[in-house]
Amino acid sequence: MSDEREDRRKYGGLTEKQLDQIIEAILERVYTQVGKSIVAKILWLAGTALIGLAAWLSGAGHIKFPGATD
Repeated sequence: MSDEREDRRKYGGLTEKQLDQIIEAILERVYTQVGKSIVAKILWLAGTALIGLAAWLSGAGHIKFPGATD
């Protein structure tokens, strides 16, 4: 029991298990945000590549968009 009290004082009232849970929660949020950021960047890149490809194909005369001027 005295070991638990010493741990609580050393970590500001938190046990080792509580600290581990807090650290895991923080890391999970960080990894989630990083993952979302990477997915968003990949989608932006794919979108711009598709628009560029469509513009190039349209300019080369391979495809025609309705309403576009000749």
